Amino acid sequence: MSRTAVVILNYNGEKLLQDFLPSVIQHSAGAEVIVADNGSTDGSVSFLAKVFPQVRLIRLDQNYGFCGGYNRALQQVDADYYVLLNSDVEVTAGWLEPMTSLLDKQPTVAAAQPKILAWAKKDLFEYAGAGGGYIDFLGYPFCRGRIFKTVETDNGQYNDSRPIFWATGACLMIRREAYHRFSGLDEDFFAHMEEIDLCWKLQRANAQIWYVGQSTVYHVGAGTLGYESPRKTYLNFRNGLTLLYKHLSPAELIWVLPCRLALDWMAAGMFLLQRQGGSFAAVLRAHIHFIKQLPATHRKRVALREEYPVYSKSSMYGRSIVLQYYLLGRKKFTQLAEEETV
Repeated sequence: MSRTAVVILNYNGEKLLQDFLPSVIQHSAGAEVIVADNGSTDGSVSFLAKVFPQVRLIRLDQNYGFCGGYNRALQQVDADYYVLLNSDVEVTAGWLEPMTSLLDKQPTVAAAQPKILAWAKKDLFEYAGAGGGYIDFLGYPFCRGRIFKTVETDNGQYNDSRPIFWATGACLMIRREAYHRFSGLDEDFFAHMEEIDLCWKLQRANAQIWYVGQSTVYHVGAGTLGYESPRKTYLNFRNGLTLLYKHLSPAELIWVLPCRLALDWMAAGMFLLQRQGGSFAAVLRAHIHFIKQLPATHRKRVALREEYPVYSKSSMYGRSIVLQYYLLGRKKFTQLAEEETV
């Protein structure tokens, strides 16, 4: 068994592997580097065999999405710690050690993420993960270093290590046992916010999720779906509602879900005003799919509540991040009330 396995899920990403895999190999001494190919139809597989024969290749027969791809690949990986790493991430010297050291020393920590900076502008935090993930009581995720579309410059303000609510799937170190405890990632999410769901489940099991600011990677981001993509809008709106339904208590759900639905339709109205018809339609499709999927989601909700009925919400933001950002003008994490984010 390897101590650490760095697993990159690839789908038609030959160019990304060419650009970013060398840094992973160079800076991951002692770890097993694995590429799990999600049924690519480009030259990825032959490229790996020719240029990086030392990298283990796991071949899947089709594209199972982010969740399904990792679930199937990690069933074939024997290691104490998994690192789920996007194919568009450049790692740096010593990136693994701070995270492995944390998990070695603190058995209650189930997963961790490094500092995520933008590859194109290396002094900026990157949208997907930044300095650690949080979520407000209405289910809106945000990060230290990135709230909605506002991204901060890295001035060392988030060089600490601390518990967070969720760690990004762009670079997620997680204990093998913790990943498989909940059968991995929920494949009904397909992609986007699935790591938040997994981290929420782990916290329900009294495990902690941490951010480790002494480790740094650079992420291109939006490599598969652009940030303004209607497909991404659909997935985020659908999966956001699914998160709330799976995890909130009955007393919370009865009022939070209607509030979230109303805010979704306010957002849809803004899309129309901005002539983004595709995004408006994406919200509609997201709500329809959420309703159709309710029976399956309800079964998962019941199963979770039976096993983990009470859990700490210590890293959930107790105020509305929408209100803080859009009405009060608080665009940075450091402007939020600290007592509400720990």
